[in-house]
Amino acid sequence: MSTTADLVLALKRELKAVQMTYADLAVELGMAESSVKRMLAKGDMPLSRIDAICRALRLDFAELARRVADAQPLLAQLTEAQERAVVADRKLLLVAINVLSQWTLEQMVAHYRLTEVECVKYMVQLDRIGIIELKPLNRYRLKLAKTFRWRPHGPVMDYFREHAALDYFSGRFDGHGEGLLLVHGSVSRGLAPSFLERLQRVAQDFAQQHQADQKLAAKEREGYTLLLAMRSWEFAEFEAMRR
Repeated sequence: MSTTADLVLALKRELKAVQMTYADLAVELGMAESSVKRMLAKGDMPLSRIDAICRALRLDFAELARRVADAQPLLAQLTEAQERAVVADRKLLLVAINVLSQWTLEQMVAHYRLTEVECVKYMVQLDRIGIIELKPLNRYRLKLAKTFRWRPHGPVMDYFREHAALDYFSGRFDGHGEGLLLVHGSVSRGLAPSFLERLQRVAQDFAQQHQADQKLAAKEREGYTLLLAMRSWEFAEFEAMRR
C-alpha cells in the first residue's frame, strides 16, 4: 500500500509535469504560498489535502495511487516470511507459480480444479503477501523483477527439494525443447564464477523471452521449467569411499 510520503512525492512529480508552480497551487487551494511549500517539503499531510491537490491538478486520486504503485521498485527476492506464506497452502503455491508465468484467472480455472472464487481468494492473498497488485476485473500487476529468484535456502526451494526434485528429474528429457546435461570436470577456482555468470545470463534470457512471448496466443506457447545449477560436489556414495 502507498504511504502518504509516496503520494506526496508523486504529486510533486505531477506539479512539475504540468508546470504548475507552488504559487499556482496556493491560489487553487486558497492557501499562502509559504504554507504550500512547507506542507510539500514535510511530505506529510491528511488525505483530504492530497485529494484537494488532485482536484487542482485535474487528477483522479485512484490514478495517482496507480502511478505510485507503478513507480515502486520491483522485488528481486521475497522475505523468508513471505515465502513461508506461499508454501503454507498447496493451492496458493500453484496460483503463485501461475502468476509468475502471467496466467490469467480464466486460464487457471480452465486448466486446474480451481473455482473462480478460490482463484480470486488466492490472488487476494498474493496481493497481501506482495507478489502481485490485484486490479479490477481480477487482472493483476506482477511486483517481481525479471531477475527475481527464490531464496536459495528459503521455504520455497526447501519445498522443491523435498517434494518436487525427484519428480522433476524422473522425466526422460527427450521431448521437443528438452534436455538434461550432466558434466563433471575440474576447472580453475578463478574461472568457476565466470561459468556461473553464464548460467545466470541463460536464466535471464529465458525470463526475458517469457515476458516477450506473453503477446502470443496461449496455443503458441508451452510451459517449460529451466533448472540451472553449479556447485562443488561429490556424490555421497563416492565420498564415503574416499581414503
